[in-house]
Parts: sequence; C-alpha cells; structure tokens
Amino acid sequence: MNDIYIARTLESPEVDFRFSQNVLTIAGEAYPENAAHFFQPLLTGLASYLKSVDGRDIEFNFQLTYFNSASTKMLYSLFDLLNESACTSNRVRLNWFHDEEDDTILDFGHGVQDDFSALDFRPVTVDLSQMAA
Repeated sequence: MNDIYIARTLESPEVDFRFSQNVLTIAGEAYPENAAHFFQPLLTGLASYLKSVDGRDIEFNFQLTYFNSASTKMLYSLFDLLNESACTSNRVRLNWFHDEEDDTILDFGHGVQDDFSALDFRPVTVDLSQMAA
C-alpha cells in the first residue's frame, strides 16, 4: 500500500496518509473547486488500506481550520470508512485539533463523535497559529 501525500494549496488541505505507519493526517483548509474530484482518490486509497489491515491501531489527525459544505460531505465519507473499520477489525483514534476559540470546529467534531461512535474521539486544543504553520 503506497502512502499518499498531497501538498497544501490555498483551496485544498495537506494530506499525509502514512499507511505504512497507520497515521493519517489532513490539515489546513478544504474548499476545493471540485471536492469530489479532490477527495475521491483519498477515499479509494483509504478503503483499500483499511481492507488490508486487521487489528491495527490507526491514528487519524484532523487539523482542518475551515471546510465548505461540499468538503463536509466527503469528510463524512472518510469518517464512515474509518468507523466501519473500527466496528469490525481496527482501533481508530480520531485526534480532533481545534483552536480554543473556534467553537464551530469543535462543535462539528462533537457531531462527528455522535455520528461515528466507534471512533475514539479525542479533542486537542491548540493555538491556531500553530495549526496554520
């Protein structure tokens, strides 16, 4: 399974899926012109990876500071894949990074926690300037 790395742009997040280390990170802002086009290779790669592992501890680092509604739909597809895997064969920790003053991102995270209860949701408060670096 090849790792996936996509550099951050103004509209799309940095993606660092290190399947070889069971550590998946998405960081920055997500409002690509075509969210489905951007996220589909990630969904395909993640689905393939999750089918190939069993009994693993997987860490998903969510470090987005902004995402639009089209990206939200695709992110929910990612969380669904992770949740299904956590229900059947793997342990998935979702580290949810958010600025202490950003209630919107934290509230969204709590919604994800409610919708995908098999994920080990862990909110992580950080300084927004550190997340943007």
